[in-house]
Amino acid sequence: MSRLLHVSASARGADSHSRRFGGQLVAALRRQRAFDVVERDLAADPLPYPGPAFLSASLMADRERNIADKAALAVSERLISELEEADAVVIDTPMHNFTVPAALKTWIDHVVRPNRTFMTTPEGKIGLLRDRPVYVVIACGGGFDAGAGGQEDHLTPYLLYILSTVGLRDVHALRLDRLRRGDEALARAGTLTEQWIGAILAGDDLETQH
Repeated sequence: MSRLLHVSASARGADSHSRRFGGQLVAALRRQRAFDVVERDLAADPLPYPGPAFLSASLMADRERNIADKAALAVSERLISELEEADAVVIDTPMHNFTVPAALKTWIDHVVRPNRTFMTTPEGKIGLLRDRPVYVVIACGGGFDAGAGGQEDHLTPYLLYILSTVGLRDVHALRLDRLRRGDEALARAGTLTEQWIGAILAGDDLETQH
C-alpha cells in the first residue's frame, strides 16, 4: 500500500485553518488512492529542539558514533524514516511572523542533516532523498498585498528551498491569506482549496497558488 506522510504544525487544533484545508487535501488523496496515512502532529506531539548532543552527533561520520551519539539522533532517524517511506507528503502550517512556525522549523532541523539527507559538494548541496510529490497548505491571517498593509511571505520560498536541499523538488504550495478578515475571506479560501485539490486529482500542472 502507498504511504502518505501528513505533517501538521498549527497549535490551534480544531480552530486551525491550515489543518482544516490540509485535512481536506489528505481526505481527497485517500479517496483517489489507497494511502496508508502517517500522521505527524507537531502540536500534539512536540519534538525536542536539537541540542548539543544532537548537533555533535549529526556532524560525525556514522562509524565514529557511539551508543550515546546514536541515541541523540534517534528522533531524527525516526522522522527521516517517515519521510523516506512516504510516497507523497502533505504539510499544513500557519505562517508565524512572516515565516515558519517553531514547531515546523524543529521538524526541518531534525530531517535536514549533512551526509544523511543531503551532502555538500564543491558544486553545492545535493539531496539524498528520492523526489516525490509534496503539497504544502499555508494559512495566514493577514494579506500578501504589495501595497500598504500587505506583508511579505518568507515561508513559501524558504520551504521550497529547504525541501529541495534534501531532494524534494516536486513541491506545490497553496497560500491562503486574509483568514482573520471575516467569512468572505474564509469562503474564498475554501474555493481556492477546492480548485487546487481538483487540479491535483486531475494531474494538472501546478504552480504556487494564492
